[in-house]
Amino acid sequence: MGSPIAHSLSPVLHNAGYAAAGLEGWRYAAIECDRAALPGLVAGLGDEWAGLSLTMPLKEAALAVAADVAPVAAAIGAANTLVRTRTGWLAENTDAPGMVAALREAGVERVGSVAILGAGGTARSAVAAARDLGAEDIHVYARRVAAFDELAETADRLGTAITYGTWNDADGCADADLVISTVPKGAADSLRPAWRRVTAVFDAVYDPWPTPLAAAAAAAGCPIVSGLDLLLHQAVRQFDMFTGVAAPIDAMREALRTAVAAR
Repeated sequence: MGSPIAHSLSPVLHNAGYAAAGLEGWRYAAIECDRAALPGLVAGLGDEWAGLSLTMPLKEAALAVAADVAPVAAAIGAANTLVRTRTGWLAENTDAPGMVAALREAGVERVGSVAILGAGGTARSAVAAARDLGAEDIHVYARRVAAFDELAETADRLGTAITYGTWNDADGCADADLVISTVPKGAADSLRPAWRRVTAVFDAVYDPWPTPLAAAAAAAGCPIVSGLDLLLHQAVRQFDMFTGVAAPIDAMREALRTAVAAR
């Protein structure tokens, strides 16, 4: 659910998973829904609904319609998943653990320092991921001080701390072990970091791909993770929670690749 939602690749991922896992009768569809419509729509869902994936602009509103909120979703202040339980809907966030899973698949197990580009909604999950990867130094390059201050509150709830850097200094991000870009497409195109092979780069943008930021880092030999990798891994965790069955990740990955190539 979200608005707009027609572009979403999530149905491709989940339906391919159902087919590969032999889950007959399971179906995943895209539903146009804004904040105002969410409470009524969720309240009217029958018992046949196992769960919901939520994208913008519903990630914060999802907390209010849930009977229970998982600790990481509460700390981040956003949920991208609602799972039906015996007591009602449980709000979860699979973006942060999905980011960690994607990075670990790329060989990034632990890091000492992380640079985050941007301080918006996706940056909340990036702070949680940085914490889970063991980072002791999390430096955020933000375009607005007010956005950084809000993100600092999230970091405090997550039990970690972040420091502030101005956007004018964002070229210095390459000094970190890991760079996580959470800004919209085009926002980081003018950056010219002095990339080092030891720096891993995660760019949440996946259309168009590669971004100039990711292309320059890849040319320097940096390990690269894209927003498509995150889309896959957050969906894998949702699949597990919705169905109780281990997600067939290879089949889901191949379906995603085919769908992207066809666009």
